[in-house]
Amino acid sequence: MEPSSSNTGFIQQQPVIKNQFYDDVSYQRVARLFLPSDVFDKITPDAAQLGQEVLSQQVFDWVTDAEHNQPYLRGNGRDSFGRPKSELVVGEGWRKLQDYGFEKGVVALNYDTDHGPYTRLVQFLRCHLWEASCANTLCPAAMQDGAARLLQRHLFSSAARKLSPTERDVFQNAYTHLTSRDPTKTWTSGQWMTERTGGSDVSQTETVAIYDPFPSSAPVPLASQSESIPLGPWSISGFKWFSSATDSNMTILLAKTHPSKGVSAFFAPMRRHNPSLVSHTGESGNGTELNGITIQRLKHKFGTQSLPTAELELKGMRGWLIGEEGKGIQEISTILNITRVHTTVSSMGYLGRSLAIARSFALVRPVGMGKGKRIALSSHPLHMRTLANMTIDYHGMMLLTFYTIYALGLDERSLPSGSAATKVPTPPKELVQPLLRVLSSLHKSYVCETTVPLVYGCMEALGGVGYMQNVESEHLNISRLFRDCCVGAIWEGTTDVLASDTLRALKHPLSGKQSVQALDWLILSSKSAALREEWQGLKNKIETGKQEELLPEARGLVFRIAEIIVSVLYLVDVEASPAVEIEAMCARFMEKKGFSVEEAVGKRAKEGGLKLDQAIVYGAGKEIAPGAKL
Repeated sequence: MEPSSSNTGFIQQQPVIKNQFYDDVSYQRVARLFLPSDVFDKITPDAAQLGQEVLSQQVFDWVTDAEHNQPYLRGNGRDSFGRPKSELVVGEGWRKLQDYGFEKGVVALNYDTDHGPYTRLVQFLRCHLWEASCANTLCPAAMQDGAARLLQRHLFSSAARKLSPTERDVFQNAYTHLTSRDPTKTWTSGQWMTERTGGSDVSQTETVAIYDPFPSSAPVPLASQSESIPLGPWSISGFKWFSSATDSNMTILLAKTHPSKGVSAFFAPMRRHNPSLVSHTGESGNGTELNGITIQRLKHKFGTQSLPTAELELKGMRGWLIGEEGKGIQEISTILNITRVHTTVSSMGYLGRSLAIARSFALVRPVGMGKGKRIALSSHPLHMRTLANMTIDYHGMMLLTFYTIYALGLDERSLPSGSAATKVPTPPKELVQPLLRVLSSLHKSYVCETTVPLVYGCMEALGGVGYMQNVESEHLNISRLFRDCCVGAIWEGTTDVLASDTLRALKHPLSGKQSVQALDWLILSSKSAALREEWQGLKNKIETGKQEELLPEARGLVFRIAEIIVSVLYLVDVEASPAVEIEAMCARFMEKKGFSVEEAVGKRAKEGGLKLDQAIVYGAGKEIAPGAKL
């Protein structure tokens, strides 16, 4: 018997991650469920190619570089003689990944491609594939998307405040940059709300905006000389405690214009033209500088380490008012509806990739079963049951997430009469916004919180290898995905904050009844008496209880509503494309959540055993053959 060495003896075969467009059964079911067949067929070639490209060695090399060469302030924010100098440096991998996303239209697709109300679904199906390979570049893209939608509303909506010719030129210029696919022209955006006083409570904002137009006797200073874009008439000063996407080209921020008014929303470029700048060789630079911004310091975070997040001091930052004074929360809600979806899709992207890694590992990992018997993990009954249960939760959250995206798409683009029908419930036009008002906060709080232990479970499924920083095999680096995934339950409102928001939406004196009516329409359309009965009880509690009395129970109430909606959508999926494995997934989910199911369905869900669990994890009809020599 020969002893093992560093290069001899058993060496684990490396798992192979397959194109998730085809390999992720849940992804395929959701895409086919929500998209009409003609739209699905039209997007398949490009989306499938994206699914393959995001797993390329080049992309993973960029990810490793972005994680290793993290953002920093050159000279820690000072030059050699102690003068303040806020020069942010990001790595090559970060820049390459961001450019790749621009070219693939991760944001632009929603604005330059028209699939009707399904455009958002197409966009986020693509983002789902890209998320786990993008090294957080989809974070600034999310705010880019939100800013583009906000400016689009003000440029093209008749309901928006009338813009002056100069305002229109400024907003149109920014919108054109935000929706471009050309990396040399595309802008990302910041979203500066958080301050030391309140986190998500923006009512305590200490940033102040003063209307201080430039004198008419001299030319207005420029934000961009090449595009002749002037700086705004508002001077903004304050301190922003968290600013992700510090390398962005512009920002949407909140500030107060008067003590008695609420917060207002502003657009501001990150940089401004300065004709007096002199280069380090003494030549006239005629260049740009930060627009009244000092980067105080960069944040050191548990995850999202490739993403530059900073504390910013603003002194005389020049900007433009968006909408009306005191209506900033109303304006920023347009962005939040979109960034919350992006955050949820990021959680789903991390979990989808983590499950893909766990699936591929199970195919090649041999384990002992006693008495010298060796089998692949993919044939181990307990391991397959564990992965099946995780897959069931994943699919339920995919259904909830993409139903929310469907509602978002309907809000932006109405369903044309006579258009091809989707298989999911389509709310009446008057209920789209009330439904979205609830789903926006509900889906984000439920999905992002629930995802974290599931991604950890995938890390555990690899044993000790899963706990490693697998930078030498970046495609297997679940520890990175776990660190980055954890922020989802914090960004854009923590779980409790969003549960409180959902409760407020349902109890709102003006719009609350409409939101309850929208949930009524969705849930009472279900054939399940158990779900209808459960909702009636919750609805009665919400309608009769006082908001302050319900607040301690808000998280439980919101999660229970989410579980009901997931169950409703599971039943829709079963009816749309019946199969033993989806029936079992639906039955197991509903039984775990305490909802009764049809006896026959429940019996099939229990009797399937290993073969059924394998079908849930890998898909029906796929041969689960070990790739390793056992």
